[in-house]
Amino acid sequence: MRIAILEDDPNQLSHLVRTLEQLLTIGETNVTCITFSNGSTLQQALRRESFDLLVLDWNVPGLAGVELLQWLRKWQTDKVPVLMLSSRASEHDVVQALNLGADDYIVKPFRPLELRARVQRLMARRVPIAPSDGERFGRWEFERVSQSVLIHPAPGDDATPQRHALTDREFKLALTLFQHMGDTVSRAHLLESAGYSNEELPSRTLDSHIYRLRSKLGLEAESGLSLRTVYGRGYRLEATQHAPQADS
Repeated sequence: MRIAILEDDPNQLSHLVRTLEQLLTIGETNVTCITFSNGSTLQQALRRESFDLLVLDWNVPGLAGVELLQWLRKWQTDKVPVLMLSSRASEHDVVQALNLGADDYIVKPFRPLELRARVQRLMARRVPIAPSDGERFGRWEFERVSQSVLIHPAPGDDATPQRHALTDREFKLALTLFQHMGDTVSRAHLLESAGYSNEELPSRTLDSHIYRLRSKLGLEAESGLSLRTVYGRGYRLEATQHAPQADS
């Protein structure tokens, strides 16, 4: 899970990062917090990066958290969950943030267990906190134990399901793309999900992985799902209008 945090108080930021990483790291779910103390800096990052969750303070230098939220909901197509975490406690402020597109609002000081519960509720809409042994997205079924993907035939087609074995990193990449279907996932986000460290970040390795996934999993328009490059940002897996039809 990749979380961007906007907070300019070093002590509160340290406490928030420690709380999120300790309370949300469950099973195979690892939490990476990327921190920002300036709203304008986070805005620049959001033009090229993707995150699973944004935690925004209101009063920060550069661009206020609520102004960043307004920009995000107006100009960005990816519906990343946003949690406002602010000392501003008036009803007017809470309503304003929610009307501008915040998914939840917590007044500082936060209570760790409440924060975890609210984040888990937000993430349940997008990526499971504690993944099961298998997940299915339409005809594509992910099996964690065997690290393979079972592609079921289209409705009305009597063909046998096809199983495709993936490497560990291919499996993690594919699952991340399917879990974020319809959204653009940045290159850094994908590389981190595949287990590459910040020091590695190979320039062409990700492209090679994506090429193999397209081939192995049939992620072309004719199959009903298309994995395409979004220039300057990353990759997007999306449904197409060319899903295969069963023979009459």
